[in-house]
Amino acid sequence: MINYLKKYTGVLIRLDDVSENMNWNLMDKCELLFDKFKIKPLLGVIPNNQDPDLLKYPKNKNFWQRVKDWQKKGWEITMHGYSHLYTQQSDKRDIFNYGGDSEFYGLEYNKQYKKINDGIMVFKKHNIYIRSFFAPNHIYDQNTLKALSQNNIKIVIDGYGLFPFYKNGIFFIPQLFYKEIFLPFGIQSTQIHLNFWQEQEYQKFKSLIERKHNLITDMNHILSLKKSNLIEDFVNLLVEKSLKTLRAVR
Repeated sequence: MINYLKKYTGVLIRLDDVSENMNWNLMDKCELLFDKFKIKPLLGVIPNNQDPDLLKYPKNKNFWQRVKDWQKKGWEITMHGYSHLYTQQSDKRDIFNYGGDSEFYGLEYNKQYKKINDGIMVFKKHNIYIRSFFAPNHIYDQNTLKALSQNNIKIVIDGYGLFPFYKNGIFFIPQLFYKEIFLPFGIQSTQIHLNFWQEQEYQKFKSLIERKHNLITDMNHILSLKKSNLIEDFVNLLVEKSLKTLRAVR
Protein backbone atom coordinates (compact mmCIF):
# COMPACT_ATOMS: atom_id res chain seq x y z
CA MET A 1 0.00 0.00 0.00
CA ILE A 2 2.83 2.42 0.83
CA ASN A 3 4.42 1.84 -2.56
CA TYR A 4 1.04 2.29 -4.25
CA LEU A 5 0.43 5.61 -2.50
CA LYS A 6 3.91 6.84 -3.39
CA LYS A 7 3.54 5.84 -7.02
CA TYR A 8 0.15 7.52 -7.38
CA THR A 9 0.91 10.76 -5.54
CA GLY A 10 2.45 13.66 -7.39
CA VAL A 11 1.99 16.98 -9.14
CA LEU A 12 3.01 17.65 -12.71
CA ILE A 13 4.12 21.27 -13.12
CA ARG A 14 2.25 22.63 -16.14
CA LEU A 15 3.09 26.11 -17.45
CA ASP A 16 0.48 27.67 -19.73
CA ASP A 17 0.90 30.22 -22.53
CA VAL A 18 4.56 29.65 -23.35
CA SER A 19 5.30 31.59 -26.55
CA GLU A 20 7.74 33.94 -28.23
CA ASN A 21 6.05 36.83 -26.41
CA MET A 22 5.90 36.23 -22.68
CA ASN A 23 7.24 37.32 -19.30
CA TRP A 24 10.80 36.20 -19.95
CA ASN A 25 12.13 37.58 -16.69
CA LEU A 26 10.00 35.17 -14.69
CA MET A 27 10.44 32.34 -17.18
CA ASP A 28 14.21 32.58 -16.73
CA LYS A 29 13.82 32.52 -12.96
CA CYS A 30 11.56 29.47 -13.13
CA GLU A 31 14.05 27.66 -15.35
CA LEU A 32 16.81 28.14 -12.79
CA LEU A 33 14.46 26.99 -10.04
CA PHE A 34 13.47 23.85 -11.96
CA ASP A 35 17.09 23.02 -12.74
CA LYS A 36 18.07 23.43 -9.09
CA PHE A 37 15.51 20.85 -7.95
CA LYS A 38 15.79 18.62 -11.06
CA ILE A 39 12.17 19.25 -11.98
CA LYS A 40 10.97 18.40 -15.48
CA PRO A 41 7.89 20.56 -16.09
CA LEU A 42 5.39 20.42 -18.89
CA LEU A 43 5.36 23.54 -21.06
CA GLY A 44 2.23 24.46 -22.99
CA VAL A 45 3.72 26.08 -26.10
CA ILE A 46 1.49 28.09 -28.44
CA PRO A 47 2.81 27.31 -31.95
CA ASN A 48 1.37 30.39 -33.69
CA ASN A 49 0.60 32.90 -30.94
CA GLN A 50 -1.80 35.65 -32.01
CA ASP A 51 -3.28 36.48 -28.61
CA PRO A 52 -3.19 40.29 -28.31
CA ASP A 53 -2.74 40.13 -24.52
CA LEU A 54 0.35 37.95 -24.88
CA LEU A 55 1.76 39.93 -27.79
CA LYS A 56 2.25 42.84 -25.39
CA TYR A 57 5.14 40.98 -23.76
CA PRO A 58 8.76 41.07 -24.99
CA LYS A 59 9.56 38.78 -27.92
CA ASN A 60 12.43 36.33 -27.70
CA LYS A 61 14.02 35.95 -31.15
CA ASN A 62 15.69 32.72 -29.99
CA PHE A 63 12.43 31.22 -28.76
CA TRP A 64 12.46 28.01 -30.75
CA GLN A 65 16.06 27.29 -29.79
CA ARG A 66 15.02 27.71 -26.15
CA VAL A 67 12.20 25.22 -26.71
CA LYS A 68 14.65 22.73 -28.22
CA ASP A 69 16.99 23.22 -25.27
CA TRP A 70 14.14 22.59 -22.83
CA GLN A 71 13.23 19.39 -24.62
CA LYS A 72 16.85 18.22 -24.46
CA LYS A 73 16.62 18.57 -20.67
CA GLY A 74 13.72 16.15 -20.67
CA TRP A 75 11.03 18.81 -20.23
CA GLU A 76 7.71 17.91 -21.86
CA ILE A 77 6.83 20.22 -24.74
CA THR A 78 3.08 20.25 -25.22
CA MET A 79 0.95 21.97 -27.85
CA HIS A 80 -1.32 24.55 -26.22
CA GLY A 81 -3.90 25.33 -28.85
CA TYR A 82 -2.79 26.85 -32.14
CA SER A 83 -3.15 30.65 -32.15
CA HIS A 84 -4.69 31.10 -28.66
CA LEU A 85 -7.42 33.25 -30.18
CA TYR A 86 -10.91 32.80 -28.74
CA THR A 87 -13.49 32.84 -31.52
CA GLN A 88 -16.01 30.34 -30.10
CA GLN A 89 -18.39 30.02 -27.13
CA SER A 90 -19.21 26.70 -25.48
CA ASP A 91 -22.05 27.66 -23.10
CA LYS A 92 -20.99 24.76 -20.80
CA ARG A 93 -21.76 22.11 -23.41
CA ASP A 94 -18.08 21.28 -23.82
CA ILE A 95 -16.50 17.96 -22.76
CA PHE A 96 -15.76 19.11 -19.20
CA ASN A 97 -18.67 21.58 -18.87
CA TYR A 98 -16.39 24.52 -18.13
CA GLY A 99 -18.15 26.94 -20.44
CA GLY A 100 -16.70 30.16 -21.76
CA ASP A 101 -14.63 31.27 -24.70
CA SER A 102 -12.81 28.73 -26.82
CA GLU A 103 -10.44 28.41 -29.75
CA PHE A 104 -11.88 25.07 -30.88
CA TYR A 105 -15.36 24.32 -29.58
CA GLY A 106 -18.10 24.29 -32.22
CA LEU A 107 -15.82 24.46 -35.22
CA GLU A 108 -16.42 21.77 -37.84
CA TYR A 109 -14.07 18.82 -37.75
CA ASN A 110 -12.00 19.81 -40.81
CA LYS A 111 -11.22 23.23 -39.33
CA GLN A 112 -10.18 21.75 -36.00
CA TYR A 113 -8.07 19.12 -37.74
CA LYS A 114 -6.31 21.83 -39.76
CA LYS A 115 -5.54 23.94 -36.69
CA ILE A 116 -3.99 20.99 -34.90
CA ASN A 117 -2.12 19.77 -37.96
CA ASP A 118 -0.79 23.27 -38.71
CA GLY A 119 0.44 23.49 -35.11
CA ILE A 120 2.23 20.16 -35.40
CA MET A 121 3.90 21.37 -38.60
CA VAL A 122 5.29 24.41 -36.74
CA PHE A 123 6.91 22.13 -34.17
CA LYS A 124 8.24 19.82 -36.87
CA LYS A 125 9.74 22.79 -38.70
CA HIS A 126 11.84 23.45 -35.60
CA ASN A 127 12.66 19.75 -35.04
CA ILE A 128 10.59 19.54 -31.87
CA TYR A 129 8.63 16.40 -31.08
CA ILE A 130 5.25 16.65 -29.35
CA ARG A 131 2.88 13.97 -28.14
CA SER A 132 0.44 15.89 -25.94
CA PHE A 133 -2.01 18.79 -26.00
CA PHE A 134 -4.23 20.99 -23.91
CA ALA A 135 -6.75 23.50 -25.23
CA PRO A 136 -7.00 27.15 -24.22
CA ASN A 137 -9.55 27.59 -21.44
CA HIS A 138 -9.94 23.78 -21.02
CA ILE A 139 -12.62 23.63 -23.71
CA TYR A 140 -12.99 20.73 -26.15
CA ASP A 141 -15.75 19.04 -28.08
CA GLN A 142 -15.84 15.61 -29.69
CA ASN A 143 -14.40 17.02 -32.93
CA THR A 144 -11.38 18.31 -30.97
CA LEU A 145 -10.67 14.86 -29.55
CA LYS A 146 -11.19 13.22 -32.92
CA ALA A 147 -8.87 15.72 -34.64
CA LEU A 148 -6.20 15.16 -31.99
CA SER A 149 -6.42 11.39 -32.35
CA GLN A 150 -6.27 11.59 -36.15
CA ASN A 151 -3.11 13.70 -35.77
CA ASN A 152 -1.64 11.00 -33.50
CA ILE A 153 -1.86 13.14 -30.35
CA LYS A 154 -3.40 10.91 -27.71
CA ILE A 155 -2.42 12.62 -24.45
CA VAL A 156 -4.46 15.54 -23.07
CA ILE A 157 -3.46 17.48 -19.95
CA ASP A 158 -6.95 18.21 -18.66
CA GLY A 159 -9.86 16.49 -16.98
CA TYR A 160 -11.28 15.53 -13.61
CA GLY A 161 -10.09 12.86 -11.22
CA LEU A 162 -7.32 11.68 -8.92
CA PHE A 163 -5.98 9.21 -11.46
CA PRO A 164 -4.99 9.55 -15.12
CA PHE A 165 -7.57 7.84 -17.29
CA TYR A 166 -8.32 6.71 -20.83
CA LYS A 167 -11.42 7.89 -22.68
CA ASN A 168 -12.15 7.47 -26.38
CA GLY A 169 -8.60 6.26 -26.92
CA ILE A 170 -7.04 9.37 -25.33
CA PHE A 171 -5.01 9.43 -22.10
CA PHE A 172 -6.11 12.28 -19.83
CA ILE A 173 -3.98 13.68 -17.00
CA PRO A 174 -6.29 15.53 -14.58
CA GLN A 175 -6.01 19.27 -14.02
CA LEU A 176 -8.22 20.18 -11.07
CA PHE A 177 -7.44 23.55 -9.52
CA TYR A 178 -6.58 27.11 -10.45
CA LYS A 179 -4.01 27.27 -7.65
CA GLU A 180 -1.02 25.04 -6.91
CA ILE A 181 -2.56 22.57 -4.46
CA PHE A 182 -0.66 19.46 -3.39
CA LEU A 183 -3.16 16.76 -2.46
CA PRO A 184 -2.10 13.95 -0.08
CA PHE A 185 -2.97 11.42 -2.76
CA GLY A 186 -3.50 11.40 -6.53
CA ILE A 187 -1.90 12.59 -9.76
CA GLN A 188 -2.75 15.97 -11.23
CA SER A 189 -1.20 18.86 -13.11
CA THR A 190 -0.99 22.51 -12.16
CA GLN A 191 -2.24 25.42 -14.25
CA ILE A 192 0.37 28.19 -14.03
CA HIS A 193 0.04 31.48 -15.89
CA LEU A 194 3.35 33.07 -14.96
CA ASN A 195 2.88 35.81 -17.57
CA PHE A 196 0.44 37.44 -15.18
CA TRP A 197 2.56 37.04 -12.07
CA GLN A 198 4.25 39.78 -10.14
CA GLU A 199 7.45 39.15 -8.20
CA GLN A 200 5.48 38.24 -5.08
CA GLU A 201 3.68 35.42 -6.89
CA TYR A 202 7.00 34.04 -8.06
CA GLN A 203 8.39 34.15 -4.52
CA LYS A 204 5.37 32.21 -3.23
CA PHE A 205 5.86 29.63 -5.98
CA LYS A 206 9.57 29.38 -5.21
CA SER A 207 8.79 28.77 -1.54
CA LEU A 208 6.25 26.10 -2.49
CA ILE A 209 8.75 24.32 -4.74
CA GLU A 210 11.41 24.40 -2.03
CA ARG A 211 8.98 22.74 0.41
CA LYS A 212 7.23 20.31 -1.94
CA HIS A 213 9.74 19.45 -4.67
CA ASN A 214 9.83 15.80 -3.58
CA LEU A 215 6.14 15.52 -4.54
CA ILE A 216 6.64 16.79 -8.10
CA THR A 217 6.44 14.19 -10.84
CA ASP A 218 7.02 14.24 -14.60
CA MET A 219 5.32 13.03 -17.75
CA ASN A 220 7.35 9.85 -18.17
CA HIS A 221 6.46 8.64 -14.68
CA ILE A 222 2.78 9.28 -15.31
CA LEU A 223 2.91 7.41 -18.62
CA SER A 224 4.45 4.43 -16.83
CA LEU A 225 1.35 3.98 -14.65
CA LYS A 226 -0.99 1.12 -15.44
CA LYS A 227 -4.46 1.63 -16.85
CA SER A 228 -6.90 2.71 -14.14
CA ASN A 229 -9.05 0.01 -12.51
CA LEU A 230 -12.75 0.09 -11.61
CA ILE A 231 -12.14 1.56 -8.13
CA GLU A 232 -9.96 4.33 -9.54
CA ASP A 233 -12.53 5.04 -12.25
CA PHE A 234 -15.22 5.32 -9.56
CA VAL A 235 -13.09 7.77 -7.55
CA ASN A 236 -12.54 9.83 -10.70
CA LEU A 237 -16.30 9.91 -11.31
CA LEU A 238 -16.95 11.15 -7.76
CA VAL A 239 -14.34 13.90 -8.16
CA GLU A 240 -15.80 14.90 -11.53
CA LYS A 241 -19.37 15.12 -10.23
CA SER A 242 -18.29 17.05 -7.13
CA LEU A 243 -16.25 19.65 -9.02
CA LYS A 244 -18.87 20.08 -11.74
CA THR A 245 -21.53 20.62 -9.05
CA LEU A 246 -19.40 23.22 -7.28
CA ARG A 247 -18.66 25.07 -10.53
CA ALA A 248 -22.30 24.97 -11.62
CA VAL A 249 -23.43 26.99 -8.61
CA ARG A 250 -20.82 29.72 -9.01
